[in-house]
Amino acid sequence: MAWKKMSMNFDDVVVRHWAWKRKLHDYIAHPDQSLKVREVAADDRCKTGKWLRGEGRRYSVYPEYARLVAEHARFHRAAAEIVGRANNGEDVSGEFVLGVGSEFSLASAAVVLALMDMKRKDEIQEQSRLDPDQATPGRWANWWE
Repeated sequence: MAWKKMSMNFDDVVVRHWAWKRKLHDYIAHPDQSLKVREVAADDRCKTGKWLRGEGRRYSVYPEYARLVAEHARFHRAAAEIVGRANNGEDVSGEFVLGVGSEFSLASAAVVLALMDMKRKDEIQEQSRLDPDQATPGRWANWWE
């Protein structure tokens, strides 16, 4: 049986993002130097980054796509900064436990919000393809004038 590439939807991408975030959380609890700052900073190596540059590129016509790419890169920069500090022996657990408002927390939330905005945009576009009259409210409201 040949291996078949699995397609990811927006919800899958969010789950993958949270899984990566969880991996980082676990690493911070016991930094063993296995994560390197340069690798964490690379926003094209994780599953979300690969999706953005592969299958997800089909959404690049949406303005939300550019925002997602930028926020995803921001997230990786923030994560790399935390890994660097952890690798240098600094206690960075507060970035996760009390991290609300930290650059890492804000960047992570921005990735998820950008994904959800793209999902909403795509659903609206799909609805307009299926039923153009429903996607443009009021289109026929004054047809008699």
